[in-house]
Amino acid sequence: MVKNLISIITPSYKGEQLIKQTIDSVIDQTYTNWEMIIVDDCSPDNSNEIIEEYIKKDNRIKLIKLDENRGPAVSRNSAIKEARGRYIAFLDADDYWHKEKLEKQLAFMKDNDIALSFTGYERVEESSSKFIDTQFVPTKVDYKTLLKQNIMGCLTVMYDTKKLGRVYMPDILRRQDYALWLKILKQIPYAYGLNESLAYYRVRTSSISSNKIRASRYHWKVLRDIEKLPIYKAIYYFGWYTYKSIMKYK
Repeated sequence: MVKNLISIITPSYKGEQLIKQTIDSVIDQTYTNWEMIIVDDCSPDNSNEIIEEYIKKDNRIKLIKLDENRGPAVSRNSAIKEARGRYIAFLDADDYWHKEKLEKQLAFMKDNDIALSFTGYERVEESSSKFIDTQFVPTKVDYKTLLKQNIMGCLTVMYDTKKLGRVYMPDILRRQDYALWLKILKQIPYAYGLNESLAYYRVRTSSISSNKIRASRYHWKVLRDIEKLPIYKAIYYFGWYTYKSIMKYK
């Protein structure tokens, strides 16, 4: 573990159109003590060629190549296993950060002795980066509250391995990040939110309705199969999830 080093975890699959902006947003950080571990999940495009050009210029960027397509959970876990940093942060290959994201979030965690934190973020259109809305966050969230709705955007989360150890995502195709936050919140009372927009999440507008259906199925899977909630509790929390999802897009 390297003191105050932040390990940035980035799975890569079919991201050649957007990954340059993702990597540039990390290079442009005002906080410079980081490593970016990108995991190629057997992407069929030219993503690796782009990544390798960056590696030639900046040795803080590393590339792990998986032997077969394993999905985002295995990709992220492979990077977490190799991470040298005390802090673990997440950034997907189609999202990007505000230049002060790491500096402000790390200060927030150190000043307040926080093990798990998240920030606000903006949703933008995939192709144009046109602003859609801002996702504000509460000052803190506990396990039971998070069961109702995942308010922790993966691209904003950071955790402290000195306080928590290396914590890995369950191997499910979707919502594995949500399952990780729940796992950590069974160890500690709260995750703390920095209510400032410090990241940009790209919304894939071509399949919003189908994505909602898939997200709902995997949300139920997390409640029942990962968290092992009794059926009546799973129905209760899934009802909250459905209600909040409807209100979010009204």
